[in-house]
Amino acid sequence: MKKQFVLFSGLLALLLALPASAQFAKPEDAIKYRKASLTVMAAHFGRVGAMAAGRTPYDAKAAAENADIAAAMSKLPWAAFPEGSDKGDTRAKPEIWKDSAKYKEAADKMQAELTKLSAAAKVGNVDALKTAFGPAAATCKNCHDNFRKE
Repeated sequence: MKKQFVLFSGLLALLLALPASAQFAKPEDAIKYRKASLTVMAAHFGRVGAMAAGRTPYDAKAAAENADIAAAMSKLPWAAFPEGSDKGDTRAKPEIWKDSAKYKEAADKMQAELTKLSAAAKVGNVDALKTAFGPAAATCKNCHDNFRKE
């Protein structure tokens, strides 16, 4: 039942996010939305990472649930980078808008790696999780290095 709820919640969030860019009345709204979705994604990704690194005990069910949520959340923030949302309470670098193709490529790669992480987490094997976690984390680091201000 819990797994169905997580899946349903993720799908619902994705469906609601599709028209998200049209819903932002002000640039501040887009910034809040993307920061919130990235925060939730990072929290669940961090839980998987803690298990992969051995900082917390491995729990196959929790790993799969958290990886699923991170993968679903990875689709949400990208609609919230409309023109004009580069100013204000944001750490987004101007390169996001100057080289949007490179940014989209990085986002697509991260989503693909989180999908692979989700599949690996479902195997129920910590070694599979560790193997998939590294490339997923590298895609996060790539975006942070290239598109986020310190």
